[in-house]
Amino acid sequence: MMSVAREFGELYGYDFEDLRIGMSAEYGRTVTEADILMFAGVSGDTNPVHLDQEFAASTMFGGRIAHGMLSAAFISTVFGTKLPGAGCIYLSQSLKFKAPVKIGDTVVARVTVKELNAEKRRALFDTVCTVGGKVVLDGQAEIFIPPRG
Repeated sequence: MMSVAREFGELYGYDFEDLRIGMSAEYGRTVTEADILMFAGVSGDTNPVHLDQEFAASTMFGGRIAHGMLSAAFISTVFGTKLPGAGCIYLSQSLKFKAPVKIGDTVVARVTVKELNAEKRRALFDTVCTVGGKVVLDGQAEIFIPPRG
């Protein structure tokens, strides 16, 4: 059985006061053809390395790759739904893309609390996405956690 605090955090987000350095959460998703097509449609990024197999086969990747920002969006999923959760405000994100993601890869986005600034109700997180344990992107994010009211 889940503790009341854990259940509350998962459903409604964590208050700033509940956060501790080292806390982490993750989200995993297997990237599909539909994900890439929908992301291209929503973002307007129709780079053929994402959409055209013939073109992509001639690149250093040897085939189509997912948009890097699609994997980065999974980090946002963790923030908005798990840690800190509902109501948090994304302030900044740095990203370093390390390896491509292809259709069928399962991306695991993980965020970990690195620093807490109680005066400003801000938290700094390490962010990383992996595929099969290999880092495909990493960075840091700053999140504001507003008081409940």
